[in-house]
Amino acid sequence: MDAEQAVSGVDVRLVTGDGVARREVGDLEKLLGHGEGVVWVDVPACDAEASRVLSEVFGFHPQAVRDCEQRNPVPKVHVYPDHVFVVLHAPEPGASGHVHFVELDQFVGPNYFVTVHGPLNPAVDPDAARVETSTLARRLDSGRLRPTSAFELSFHVVTALTGRMRAYLTVLTQEVWTLEQQVTAGQMGDPEQFLDAMFRVRHGLLALRTMAMLSREVYGRMATLTVFGTGTGQSLLTDIVDQFQRIATMADGQKDYLQGVIEFYQTRTNTKMTIAAERLAVIAAVTLPVTALSSVVGMNVIVNDSTHYGVLVVLLAVMVVMSAALLVWAKRKGWW
Repeated sequence: MDAEQAVSGVDVRLVTGDGVARREVGDLEKLLGHGEGVVWVDVPACDAEASRVLSEVFGFHPQAVRDCEQRNPVPKVHVYPDHVFVVLHAPEPGASGHVHFVELDQFVGPNYFVTVHGPLNPAVDPDAARVETSTLARRLDSGRLRPTSAFELSFHVVTALTGRMRAYLTVLTQEVWTLEQQVTAGQMGDPEQFLDAMFRVRHGLLALRTMAMLSREVYGRMATLTVFGTGTGQSLLTDIVDQFQRIATMADGQKDYLQGVIEFYQTRTNTKMTIAAERLAVIAAVTLPVTALSSVVGMNVIVNDSTHYGVLVVLLAVMVVMSAALLVWAKRKGWW
């Protein structure tokens, strides 16, 4: 059974210098007590059986177990005497521009690493919750990765999560470029749909930036407390903080760039509306005197029994002169 197949129950691996071995949940107490290698336990869903393992086998704090059972709106870290509990989120694009916050919980201990996949929105594919752990499992099973500590396993999972953030940022950036090209080329199509598309992308960038910034603060706190020691563990924490910081900065930069595109689009639209309003004002200015003159004297010139053709010609000539004068005046004012 490979990593992708282990989705119905708790998945246990023993990582040693000789390789990776799959074990059963019943072996956990012996593995943890033996102290050989690092035990990685991946929990696809925190059901009653998984909660029992977390509580009875590992002895995790009840609040931490409850946090695994329910959705957490923001990342968090709790430092216990013998382990660290961390909650993170990864982005998953949804329908209509919505961004799902896919939760990944971690317990990092002296010789064990536990990953728990938080509750999912029914609209999210379950495979989307296992992207990071599946990546780690493939690297371990192929022999490309041989970590010697639990915090190294955690580092590689978080690095996979930041890679997922970068991939999503790349998709959003490509959409920003497409929108910018349409604006500069004047090929926006339906204005309402186009503006909606721009704000959907902007929302995605804002969600990604928020996710990265909050995660950076969590790992910044861990780095301040040197929860993984002052050596390699501290270096890995500093690296993670830097990864989250750079993703947040890049997402923020793209959001500002898109905001500029939105303002460019709005300015162009507002300019067109202003020009149209000016032209309507010119038309009104030209036609208003003519309308007023015809309404005052028109009925006295054109009647059913007799029409005063001479007066009518003079009246039409006056109307033409008035309209021409107003058009010349509006042209000098630069209104058209």
